[in-house]
Amino acid sequence: MYADNLPTGNSEKLTTEEQAWIAKANIHKDAGWIIVHTEGTPMERGFQHGYILANEFKEAWRVASYMCVQTTGMDFSFFVNKAVELYGEKMPEYLVQEMTGIAAGLTKAGVPTTYNQVLGWNMYGELTESWWPLHANEYTDYYVPKAKKDKCSAFVATGSATKGGKIVIGHETFDDFSLQQAYNIALEIIPDEGFGFIMQCAPGFISSQEDFYINVAGIATVETTILGLTTYTTDGIPYFVRTRNAIQFGGNIDEFVEQMNKGNNGGMNASWLIADINTNEIARFEQGLYYTSLKKKKDGYFYGCNVVWDPRIRNLECKGETGFNDPRMQTGARRIRWPQLLEPNLGSIDAQAGMTMLADTFDVYLNKEQPSCRTICAHYDIDPREFAPPVTAWAEPYTPAGSTDGKVTTAELAADLKFWGRIGRADGIEFDVDSFLKSHPEWSWQKGYLKSRPSQPWVIIEAE
Repeated sequence: MYADNLPTGNSEKLTTEEQAWIAKANIHKDAGWIIVHTEGTPMERGFQHGYILANEFKEAWRVASYMCVQTTGMDFSFFVNKAVELYGEKMPEYLVQEMTGIAAGLTKAGVPTTYNQVLGWNMYGELTESWWPLHANEYTDYYVPKAKKDKCSAFVATGSATKGGKIVIGHETFDDFSLQQAYNIALEIIPDEGFGFIMQCAPGFISSQEDFYINVAGIATVETTILGLTTYTTDGIPYFVRTRNAIQFGGNIDEFVEQMNKGNNGGMNASWLIADINTNEIARFEQGLYYTSLKKKKDGYFYGCNVVWDPRIRNLECKGETGFNDPRMQTGARRIRWPQLLEPNLGSIDAQAGMTMLADTFDVYLNKEQPSCRTICAHYDIDPREFAPPVTAWAEPYTPAGSTDGKVTTAELAADLKFWGRIGRADGIEFDVDSFLKSHPEWSWQKGYLKSRPSQPWVIIEAE
């Protein structure tokens, strides 16, 4: 089973103990997804992860290394070394062991990798998007700050808002297509302590970083980043550690939030939508570095569109225009559109309705059906961006970015760690790289790294 998924290279023979570890794991593929099951001690499940996803990790590392230097000017090794310097001593032992196992599994499969590289890989998003903008001027006099990317659309509903009165939650990722190509892993982890869970992630990641999680305690959670949020400190605990602790040791909404707040360093902080299928309660947790806000309800909905409702976070921690009131911007437009979708569906929101809403391409600024950066299912790659403020995320015309997936789960599905998933845009429209680069040669520097994204169906994702 695993031989077809290993890279062609100098793989090493497994020991008897390692063979026993691998026998506990499983992998299968469905409609663009790679669904992986790991279990056991941190070292065991890390080894399973690294060994059976070595091929995918190798390619993801190749693409990210290229994109890193192209977008920051710094080699990927710079950020690996910085991760070790800033956070090497702050890793919980169970995660040290899991990342050590990933490195060992990758190496055994013929992709030589160190623990430090796995740590740096997990820190990549936080360091390039939260740390680097605040410290780049220590390395160059010519750094021009860019707007923090606004990623994702999401909703959660419960009570009288849903068809059966139970929770429905959905999420789609927005990001650069080149990097998101690797985030087609649905990884189930059954640990020897804490709660088992499933998450969407990239190979080598020990947290989702999308974020989409479901755990066996009944917590399902997603997030949308906050446009303009720039507050950050290296004195705390990295985002990927806090989110992993929250899903593995958070048995209810309050415990999840408590883990997220422990050692909060501001890294990749976001607006979280959290659902507890046992109590039918949902929450919106907005987290800045200095201010946080938690609102709960057992009837109604919350949605996420990369703006923050807490005026303290929005005015005191965000830099630049957040688009809260601006329908020209992708944030403000979706803040208008989400209620237009949710309100008419009150009482009938189910998984199918969730899929339909995530696929919505009505542009409220243009007041017509037209995929763009402003639609719930974002299409930056076909948007000329003539209405974009000069400093905003993905301001360049026709950026190869936008919606890269769709996920919806219900209380019934989440109880079994299942969800509906679609790889590619949430509306199913394909992205053909050859056609795109022919039409937009300004992006030809991504040739060989940017890949086509065919239309894929919605499928039930379940680890075996």
